[in-house]
Amino acid sequence: MRPVWADVDLDAVTANVRALRAVVGPVLFCAVVKADGYGHGAVPVASAALAGGADLLGVALVAEGAELRDAGSAAPILVLSQASPDELDVLVGCDLEATAYTEAGVAGLAAAARRAGRGAERPVRVHLKVDTGMHRVGAQPDEVVALARSIDVEPGLALASVFTHCAVADEPDDPFTAEQLRRYEEVLADLAAAGIDVPLRHAANTAAAIAHPDARYDVVRCGIGIYGLDPSAEVAGRVPLRPAMALRSRVSHVKRVAAGEGISYGLRYRPERETTIATVPLGYADGVPRALSSVGAEVLVGGRRRPIAGTVTMDQFLVDCGDDPVAVGDDVVLLGEQGGDRIGADDWARRLGTISYEIVCGISTRVPRRYLETDT
Repeated sequence: MRPVWADVDLDAVTANVRALRAVVGPVLFCAVVKADGYGHGAVPVASAALAGGADLLGVALVAEGAELRDAGSAAPILVLSQASPDELDVLVGCDLEATAYTEAGVAGLAAAARRAGRGAERPVRVHLKVDTGMHRVGAQPDEVVALARSIDVEPGLALASVFTHCAVADEPDDPFTAEQLRRYEEVLADLAAAGIDVPLRHAANTAAAIAHPDARYDVVRCGIGIYGLDPSAEVAGRVPLRPAMALRSRVSHVKRVAAGEGISYGLRYRPERETTIATVPLGYADGVPRALSSVGAEVLVGGRRRPIAGTVTMDQFLVDCGDDPVAVGDDVVLLGEQGGDRIGADDWARRLGTISYEIVCGISTRVPRRYLETDT
């Protein structure tokens, strides 16, 4: 096995859920574990989140929900996007909660419920999504009453909630979140006027749950926060979160390189003086972005920050260690702590002009996950 691994601190996940719950108050908590738990591992993260007080789990795909069921999870699982027709029998068979926002989506769910013999005694729970301005998916506000009625008339379906998603909640000063909530409230008022009961209302992702109390309603859907990462710099530090993932390796080769010698593909990195170059056996196929080398990114070796030297290659990258002693087998920390210093996914994200979500989701399956948790 390559000396490459990602440590995932499940105690941190549990603690993050508890910390977020303490902020949002007495509402239901949906732990979003889509994309294999944002790269951390959906099955163990789901268990840790439920241990921290999560009430239900959120996934993006029917297959993700089926994976949790196959692993033995009995928690409510909400598929956050409308399933395709080919997925509906699996969705119903796994007792997942569905999202719908079109007539065809509701009709498909009703047909799948009939095929499975689901009726009023055990209906498929349907969450009706409304587009309040993000324009990704969701019913238009003037379509929601009719869609809710079409769910209510089907004995095998039950309206579980009406929900929406905030587009700019991670920018707390942007007035558009308030506008989205106003549009959402109008939809709820239309449903009430039509005599349609809405059991649950939800709009808040992690950023909205932290920064917009009015968005909390009956359920909050927290993703990035449960992994110990802030949704944005603007809301950073408002809740005490612990990063759950560390990416680690060991030096695989060491050599001295003369001043002016080119290093790695393109030979663009040329040290000004003779230096020690350490090879680390990870690359962009493992989720270490190739562009890190051109934006001044560093790793921790021997408790000190050291620059990535030259282009990150598919399976390896190089580190300029200067004149410090370094040997094959020395620990290298790409993400995490060493010697009292820390490099986080948000550090990479800032340098690359992206978000921490992309960094952790990008750590590939070539990197084994090692799960850490206490016995208590």
